[in-house]
Amino acid sequence: MASIFHYMKRLRAVSGTALYVNLFGMVVSSFLDSVSILLLIPLLSLIGIVSMDMGAGYFSWISDVLDNIPPTTALLIILGAYIAIMFGQSLVQRHVAVQSVALQQKFGKALRLETYQALLAASWPFFLKKRSSDLINLLTIELARVLGAVSLFLQLTASIVFTLIQIGLAFWLSPGLTLFVLASGIVLGLFSRRFIKRAKRLGSQTSKLSQSYLAGITDQLNGIKDVKSNTLERSRLRWLDGLTDGMAAEQLAYIRLRSSSQLIYKMSSAVLIAVFLFISYKLFHTQSLQLLTITAIFARLWPRFTSIQSNLEQLASMAPACKGLLRLQEDCRQAAERLEAPGGDAVSPMRVEQGIDCVNVSFRYNKNDSALTLQNIHLHIPANRMTAIAGPSGAGKSTLIDLVMGMIRPEDGQLRIDGQPVGEENLLAYRKSISYVAQDPFLFNASIRENLLLIKPDATEEEMWEALEFAASSDFVRKLPQGLDTVIGDRGIRLSGGERQRIVLARAVIRKPAILVLDEATSALDTENEKKIQEAIDRLKGKMTIIVVAHRLSTIRHADQVIVIDQGKLVERGDYRQLAADPTSLLGHLIHSQAEEIA
Repeated sequence: MASIFHYMKRLRAVSGTALYVNLFGMVVSSFLDSVSILLLIPLLSLIGIVSMDMGAGYFSWISDVLDNIPPTTALLIILGAYIAIMFGQSLVQRHVAVQSVALQQKFGKALRLETYQALLAASWPFFLKKRSSDLINLLTIELARVLGAVSLFLQLTASIVFTLIQIGLAFWLSPGLTLFVLASGIVLGLFSRRFIKRAKRLGSQTSKLSQSYLAGITDQLNGIKDVKSNTLERSRLRWLDGLTDGMAAEQLAYIRLRSSSQLIYKMSSAVLIAVFLFISYKLFHTQSLQLLTITAIFARLWPRFTSIQSNLEQLASMAPACKGLLRLQEDCRQAAERLEAPGGDAVSPMRVEQGIDCVNVSFRYNKNDSALTLQNIHLHIPANRMTAIAGPSGAGKSTLIDLVMGMIRPEDGQLRIDGQPVGEENLLAYRKSISYVAQDPFLFNASIRENLLLIKPDATEEEMWEALEFAASSDFVRKLPQGLDTVIGDRGIRLSGGERQRIVLARAVIRKPAILVLDEATSALDTENEKKIQEAIDRLKGKMTIIVVAHRLSTIRHADQVIVIDQGKLVERGDYRQLAADPTSLLGHLIHSQAEEIA
């Protein structure tokens, strides 16, 4: 339950005094509700059902007051007081209900922003170790369960406040009988501990099943073309059938647990009331009027005990979600990048005048691994020139690109821009100077205009068309039904692969970055689209620093410098023609191998 208490502390921090005002409203509402019960007795006396002439005590002084007032007037006073109290109690209860929802919504917004901000602040290696569907599950299903736990805790607090007030009233009327009911409630609480433990275990199963469901569905929808083309529909249905059987079994187990506990609570309630009435009559010699009042109070009090137990079971089932979200937030904090200006809006992009230097950099993804992914890389990338990075698959090319972009920090060595080390104080400015085009182009499910404006919100129409022209995209965009306002679907699925790649390139160049990084951006394209992308890249030469990770080596023949990586080491560097003509060079061997594959 420690994780639940953590979020209740966060609720208090977000809500401030409003939370205490709301709790006070609960107290007032409960008090007025109790007072309305006590008005029942003089009302029954006035209409002749019971007599309040019982000697000293609460009932006797009310009887004395009513005896001095005409019955009709007394009845009107009591009815008026009852209506006023119930009206006041309803108003307070309504305010508390509305305020509770407002507090929960405010906290929900703060929690979502806090969690997502922590996630966005995490470094790139953090995401390499996480499955995206698990993060989505935590940010949606599990976060909703956390908010449900907070809401339930507020309900539990209200139940406890109401119960305490009812207990105080009961003590005033009959301390002995109240102690008897409290002792019974304690016994019930001890007995219900096993239900709470089982509910917690089932809550853990719920988290695991929802995680598996979302992971499987996300993977299969992302790979739906592979599912269809390989006729995997039946096997995927079998997977879902087995998973949903497990989900149904878990839910049935939870319902059986809740039903069993409620059955025990109701049975114990019936037995307690019977014993309570017998003891009241035989041992305490309680008079009929007092017995009626105490019974009315406890008829409302005992369900609160069972409600509290039920709320505790539900809280226990939601505790794993709170723990999981708390663990995610802690992992994000540990992996957070220490940027000087977290907002980033006031930071100007860095300009690259001389070039980028990797000075004896080494890197490994896992500190426990003995082998380095990159080892003693020392290279210079000149400004406003095109540098190509080549090498066999798994050589470390993409890792080197991540390091050059500042996405990962070297274990040893330094990354320098114009001779200045890239550190926490200038990392954000450096990142803002870079545009990146991945091998697998990603576009948002929005219009082309909106995709471009995401990178440069103040871009004019002219700037958009200029960027599209650079990326050899303007012709096909003009032919689309709505032009720039054409919605391109999830990940740009309504466009061809080449069109998507060119739109991504246009999005990358629209803010005129100092550095353009192309990570095997043409490897999946046909010859015609590859040629168009290559022509667009050639037009950008001399205007920005271009770094290309090459899969098709024929596309880098116009590079000013070629860097060849093998097994995490820089093995060759020089002019493309020079390296290609050398039969002993790795680049020459790779070019020859690709030529044979094509032939």
